[in-house]
Amino acid sequence: MSVVDSLFALSMSPTMLLLLVLLIALAESLALVGLLVPGVVLITAAASVAGHQSLGLPWLVGAAFIGAVLGDGISYKLGYHHREQVTQRWPLVHHPEWLGRGARFFERYGIYSVFIGRFVGPVRPIIPLIAGMMRMPARTFLWANVSSAALWAPAYVLPGYLLGRTWQQHLDLPPDVEAAAIMMAASVVVLAVVFSWGRAQVGRHGWAYLGIARIIRRIPFMRRPWLSMSRAGEVPLASLLLFVVALASVSAWTLLVMQHDGPLLIDLQAQRLFNWLSNDVLVTSSLILADIGDKLGIAALLIPWGLWFLVHKRWDAFYHWGAAVGGIALLNTLGKAIFGRERPFTPDHLTGSLAYPSAHTSTSVVVIGLAAAFLVAGLPRKRHFWVYWLAIVLATPMALSRLVIGVHWLSDLIGGALLGLVVCALVRLSWQRRYRSPLPPCPWVLLAGASLFLVTLRVIFLPPA
Repeated sequence: MSVVDSLFALSMSPTMLLLLVLLIALAESLALVGLLVPGVVLITAAASVAGHQSLGLPWLVGAAFIGAVLGDGISYKLGYHHREQVTQRWPLVHHPEWLGRGARFFERYGIYSVFIGRFVGPVRPIIPLIAGMMRMPARTFLWANVSSAALWAPAYVLPGYLLGRTWQQHLDLPPDVEAAAIMMAASVVVLAVVFSWGRAQVGRHGWAYLGIARIIRRIPFMRRPWLSMSRAGEVPLASLLLFVVALASVSAWTLLVMQHDGPLLIDLQAQRLFNWLSNDVLVTSSLILADIGDKLGIAALLIPWGLWFLVHKRWDAFYHWGAAVGGIALLNTLGKAIFGRERPFTPDHLTGSLAYPSAHTSTSVVVIGLAAAFLVAGLPRKRHFWVYWLAIVLATPMALSRLVIGVHWLSDLIGGALLGLVVCALVRLSWQRRYRSPLPPCPWVLLAGASLFLVTLRVIFLPPA
């Protein structure tokens, strides 16, 4: 069993699941953190896994109860003992309206606000902090905290737990594929969080960006370069961190895959899962995505946009996009030649082509990822979240289609996605190294229509490339 398989088995153990539920409940109830963490989604997913493994419901509810009590208790202590400091720290210093909303709720419901607030999403993580600031008696707060958590824990845990107890029965999954399904779902959730919430925090107004800026400005030899980059615009911290993390990840993942003799256990589990899911509609859709994601399909997709760059003489954007697409194509070719990993199934049009990394996955990540990064540059910050979510929604089917038609292992897709992120980060770092005038407003409906028309012609009239 590989390291990845061992870690996954450990993470799904009863003890680790209980600890995970406790930590999610704590974060969901913790002052301010609960506004940033998708606690409901995470605790439902964890409870579903626990229910599928028939973990005792009292233990699960108990873990959620303890986490909720601790989260509200810590928030109350922060407000009680550090009132002034908390209001001057991120994010409250940038969002005073959160405190105002919580204070109005507290004034309206008085001593019952802690109990009621536990079940009201927008004020849940704020009310215990407000209660501490308002010097609510500790005994009164403890009663409200414990009694509300006793009701909150089963209400939040039971839906996911019941889902986990019944999904195997209703879906009739083949044996030993649950791990692959859970891992793929968890991977999508993690990517969504990283590229929506996480990306925002390393942007110019995010807490990570502001914190790192404060630290760097106190280090003499780093202060001048940081200030120099700041004058030209936002320091490309997000792109730099993405590059470092993606490069380290793809290197470690590639070593793992190449040291393992044959497919990983999760590869075999994913293969069994998609063999079970396979049907005519899914296979046909995947073949269409295969045509869209190959060399001819990507060219058809990008030609209208490239022409628009040239017409408006935005040579810088044209060169960066050309470097991105050409660079990922070169890295895919070199990777397949160097690592020489065989495909699980090789159709006639892929004869001589190897598996690792998945070129369709890496190219789609580059194209969709860069499109999202360029698009958010002209949008308000509040919309960035949805753009990155949309990018993940578009890239995921392209990657998974390779499993449906059986020409890649799951680990090929992971390696391809990480490689695509490395190229995205490099291109963004090059683009952000100096100030550039914003791209002019484009007729995106017309250009998208032209791309769709050319891609349709490619799918209908040209054979797979």
